Amino acid sequence: MAIFLARVWYTDTWMYFFLNWNLLLAWAPLLLATIMRELAQRRLLPLALLLALSGAWLLFFPNAPYIISDLMHLAPRQGVPIWYDAMLIFSYAWSGLLVGFASLWLVQEVVTARFGAWVGWTVAMLSLLAAGFGVYLGRFQRWNSWDVLVDPIGLAREILYGLTHPWAYPKAIVVTLLFASFMAIAYSTVHLFAAARLQQIGRERTAS
Repeated sequence: MAIFLARVWYTDTWMYFFLNWNLLLAWAPLLLATIMRELAQRRLLPLALLLALSGAWLLFFPNAPYIISDLMHLAPRQGVPIWYDAMLIFSYAWSGLLVGFASLWLVQEVVTARFGAWVGWTVAMLSLLAAGFGVYLGRFQRWNSWDVLVDPIGLAREILYGLTHPWAYPKAIVVTLLFASFMAIAYSTVHLFAAARLQQIGRERTAS
Protein backbone atom coordinates (compact mmCIF):
# COMPACT_ATOMS: atom_id res chain seq x y z
CA MET A 1 0.00 0.00 0.00
CA ALA A 2 2.94 2.32 0.61
CA ILE A 3 4.06 1.76 -2.99
CA PHE A 4 0.54 2.58 -4.15
CA LEU A 5 0.30 5.74 -2.00
CA ALA A 6 3.67 6.92 -3.29
CA ARG A 7 2.31 6.55 -6.82
CA VAL A 8 -0.80 8.53 -5.91
CA TRP A 9 1.33 11.31 -4.42
CA TYR A 10 3.65 11.44 -7.43
CA THR A 11 1.00 11.32 -10.17
CA ASP A 12 -2.01 12.82 -8.35
CA THR A 13 -4.13 9.99 -9.80
CA TRP A 14 -5.82 6.94 -8.27
CA MET A 15 -4.79 4.48 -10.95
CA TYR A 16 -4.65 0.89 -9.63
CA PHE A 17 -6.83 1.72 -6.64
CA PHE A 18 -8.72 -1.53 -7.35
CA LEU A 19 -5.67 -3.45 -6.11
CA ASN A 20 -6.51 -2.39 -2.56
CA TRP A 21 -10.04 -3.74 -2.88
CA ASN A 22 -8.79 -7.00 -4.36
CA LEU A 23 -6.27 -7.38 -1.55
CA LEU A 24 -8.98 -6.74 1.03
CA LEU A 25 -11.07 -9.53 -0.50
CA ALA A 26 -8.02 -11.80 -0.38
CA TRP A 27 -8.05 -11.52 3.43
CA ALA A 28 -11.62 -12.91 3.67
CA PRO A 29 -10.61 -16.58 3.26
CA LEU A 30 -7.89 -16.19 5.90
CA LEU A 31 -10.44 -14.83 8.36
CA LEU A 32 -12.78 -17.75 7.69
CA ALA A 33 -9.95 -20.29 7.91
CA THR A 34 -8.82 -18.80 11.24
CA ILE A 35 -12.35 -19.15 12.62
CA MET A 36 -12.43 -22.77 11.46
CA ARG A 37 -9.16 -23.60 13.18
CA GLU A 38 -10.13 -21.87 16.41
CA LEU A 39 -13.44 -23.75 16.55
CA ALA A 40 -11.70 -27.02 15.71
CA GLN A 41 -9.15 -26.54 18.50
CA ARG A 42 -11.97 -25.90 20.96
CA ARG A 43 -13.88 -28.93 19.67
CA LEU A 44 -16.77 -26.70 18.61
CA LEU A 45 -16.76 -27.64 14.93
CA PRO A 46 -19.38 -30.28 14.09
CA LEU A 47 -19.37 -31.68 10.57
CA ALA A 48 -22.28 -29.51 9.40
CA LEU A 49 -20.56 -26.33 10.54
CA LEU A 50 -17.27 -27.51 9.05
CA LEU A 51 -18.92 -27.98 5.65
CA ALA A 52 -20.67 -24.61 5.87
CA LEU A 53 -17.50 -22.71 6.75
CA SER A 54 -15.51 -24.65 4.15
CA GLY A 55 -18.04 -23.68 1.49
CA ALA A 56 -17.86 -20.01 2.49
CA TRP A 57 -14.06 -20.20 2.53
CA LEU A 58 -13.92 -21.81 -0.91
CA LEU A 59 -16.24 -19.11 -2.24
CA PHE A 60 -13.78 -16.36 -1.31
CA PHE A 61 -10.54 -18.32 -1.76
CA PRO A 62 -10.11 -17.48 -5.50
CA ASN A 63 -9.88 -13.80 -4.55
CA ALA A 64 -6.37 -14.44 -3.22
CA PRO A 65 -4.72 -15.71 -6.43
CA TYR A 66 -7.00 -13.50 -8.55
CA ILE A 67 -4.67 -10.53 -8.02
CA ILE A 68 -2.07 -12.34 -10.15
CA SER A 69 -4.34 -11.81 -13.15
CA ASP A 70 -4.21 -8.05 -12.49
CA LEU A 71 -0.80 -8.15 -14.17
CA MET A 72 -2.73 -7.92 -17.44
CA HIS A 73 -3.32 -4.25 -16.59
CA LEU A 74 0.40 -3.56 -16.78
CA ALA A 75 1.10 -1.09 -19.61
CA PRO A 76 3.25 2.01 -20.21
CA ARG A 77 1.59 5.02 -18.58
CA GLN A 78 2.56 8.65 -18.64
CA GLY A 79 4.51 9.92 -15.65
CA VAL A 80 5.41 6.54 -14.11
CA PRO A 81 8.00 4.05 -15.40
CA ILE A 82 6.55 0.65 -16.26
CA TRP A 83 8.99 -1.10 -13.92
CA TYR A 84 7.46 0.79 -10.97
CA ASP A 85 3.94 -0.33 -11.87
CA ALA A 86 5.26 -3.86 -12.37
CA MET A 87 6.62 -3.88 -8.81
CA LEU A 88 3.37 -2.35 -7.55
CA ILE A 89 1.13 -5.02 -9.06
CA PHE A 90 3.52 -7.84 -8.22
CA SER A 91 3.68 -6.72 -4.58
CA TYR A 92 -0.10 -6.90 -4.29
CA ALA A 93 -0.21 -10.21 -6.17
CA TRP A 94 2.45 -11.77 -3.95
CA SER A 95 0.75 -10.53 -0.78
CA GLY A 96 -2.61 -11.89 -1.93
CA LEU A 97 -1.06 -15.22 -2.85
CA LEU A 98 0.64 -15.63 0.54
CA VAL A 99 -2.54 -14.69 2.39
CA GLY A 100 -4.40 -17.29 0.33
CA PHE A 101 -1.77 -19.94 1.04
CA ALA A 102 -1.96 -19.17 4.75
CA SER A 103 -5.72 -19.74 4.69
CA LEU A 104 -5.29 -22.97 2.72
CA TRP A 105 -2.68 -24.16 5.24
CA LEU A 106 -5.15 -23.66 8.09
CA VAL A 107 -7.98 -25.43 6.24
CA GLN A 108 -5.69 -28.31 5.36
CA GLU A 109 -4.59 -28.50 8.99
CA VAL A 110 -8.20 -28.76 10.19
CA VAL A 111 -9.10 -31.39 7.59
CA THR A 112 -5.92 -33.40 8.23
CA ALA A 113 -6.53 -33.46 11.99
CA ARG A 114 -10.04 -34.75 11.40
CA PHE A 115 -9.74 -37.06 8.40
CA GLY A 116 -6.04 -37.74 7.82
CA ALA A 117 -3.17 -36.41 5.71
CA TRP A 118 -4.32 -37.87 2.39
CA VAL A 119 -7.73 -36.24 2.70
CA GLY A 120 -6.06 -32.99 3.70
CA TRP A 121 -3.85 -32.91 0.61
CA THR A 122 -6.73 -33.96 -1.63
CA VAL A 123 -8.84 -31.07 -0.33
CA ALA A 124 -5.89 -28.69 -0.80
CA MET A 125 -5.28 -29.70 -4.42
CA LEU A 126 -8.97 -29.67 -5.32
CA SER A 127 -9.28 -26.24 -3.72
CA LEU A 128 -6.44 -24.95 -5.89
CA LEU A 129 -8.15 -26.39 -8.95
CA ALA A 130 -11.41 -24.70 -7.95
CA ALA A 131 -9.50 -21.47 -7.36
CA GLY A 132 -8.09 -21.65 -10.88
CA PHE A 133 -11.62 -21.95 -12.24
CA GLY A 134 -12.71 -19.12 -9.95
CA VAL A 135 -10.01 -16.86 -11.41
CA TYR A 136 -11.37 -17.62 -14.88
CA LEU A 137 -14.93 -16.80 -13.79
CA GLY A 138 -13.80 -13.55 -12.23
CA ARG A 139 -11.37 -12.32 -14.87
CA PHE A 140 -13.06 -13.39 -18.08
CA GLN A 141 -16.71 -13.92 -17.14
CA ARG A 142 -16.73 -11.02 -14.65
CA TRP A 143 -18.43 -12.90 -11.81
CA ASN A 144 -17.77 -11.87 -8.21
CA SER A 145 -17.87 -13.82 -4.94
CA TRP A 146 -20.96 -11.92 -3.77
CA ASP A 147 -22.85 -12.95 -6.92
CA VAL A 148 -23.70 -16.15 -5.05
CA LEU A 149 -26.10 -13.90 -3.11
CA VAL A 150 -26.97 -11.36 -5.83
CA ASP A 151 -27.50 -13.77 -8.74
CA PRO A 152 -27.09 -17.36 -7.49
CA ILE A 153 -29.14 -18.88 -10.31
CA GLY A 154 -27.12 -17.16 -13.02
CA LEU A 155 -23.82 -18.11 -11.40
CA ALA A 156 -24.91 -21.72 -10.89
CA ARG A 157 -26.08 -21.92 -14.51
CA GLU A 158 -22.74 -20.58 -15.72
CA ILE A 159 -20.76 -23.07 -13.65
CA LEU A 160 -22.93 -26.10 -14.44
CA TYR A 161 -22.93 -25.40 -18.17
CA GLY A 162 -19.17 -25.00 -18.15
CA LEU A 163 -18.71 -28.26 -16.26
CA THR A 164 -21.08 -30.21 -18.52
CA HIS A 165 -19.72 -28.67 -21.75
CA PRO A 166 -16.01 -28.21 -20.99
CA TRP A 167 -14.83 -28.38 -24.62
CA ALA A 168 -17.01 -25.41 -25.49
CA TYR A 169 -14.78 -23.28 -23.26
CA PRO A 170 -11.14 -24.02 -24.18
CA LYS A 171 -9.99 -20.78 -22.53
CA ALA A 172 -11.61 -21.88 -19.26
CA ILE A 173 -9.71 -25.18 -19.36
CA VAL A 174 -6.36 -23.54 -20.12
CA VAL A 175 -6.73 -20.74 -17.55
CA THR A 176 -7.95 -23.14 -14.85
CA LEU A 177 -5.16 -25.66 -15.39
CA LEU A 178 -2.42 -23.03 -15.69
CA PHE A 179 -3.43 -21.21 -12.52
CA ALA A 180 -4.05 -24.44 -10.63
CA SER A 181 -0.68 -25.88 -11.69
CA PHE A 182 1.20 -22.73 -10.77
CA MET A 183 -0.52 -22.50 -7.38
CA ALA A 184 0.00 -26.21 -6.67
CA ILE A 185 3.75 -25.85 -7.26
CA ALA A 186 3.96 -22.60 -5.28
CA TYR A 187 1.87 -23.89 -2.38
CA SER A 188 3.77 -27.18 -2.19
CA THR A 189 7.03 -25.21 -2.05
CA VAL A 190 5.77 -22.88 0.69
CA HIS A 191 4.30 -25.83 2.60
CA LEU A 192 7.60 -27.73 2.38
CA PHE A 193 9.67 -24.86 3.79
CA ALA A 194 7.08 -24.02 6.45
CA ALA A 195 6.82 -27.65 7.56
CA ALA A 196 10.61 -27.95 7.73
CA ARG A 197 10.79 -24.81 9.83
CA LEU A 198 8.10 -26.09 12.22
CA GLN A 199 9.98 -29.37 12.60
CA GLN A 200 13.17 -27.46 13.40
CA ILE A 201 11.35 -25.40 16.04
CA GLY A 202 9.95 -28.60 17.53
CA ARG A 203 13.41 -30.16 17.76
CA GLU A 204 14.83 -27.02 19.37
CA ARG A 205 12.06 -27.00 21.98
CA THR A 206 12.63 -30.69 22.70
CA ALA A 207 16.37 -30.16 23.07
CA SER A 208 15.89 -27.25 25.44
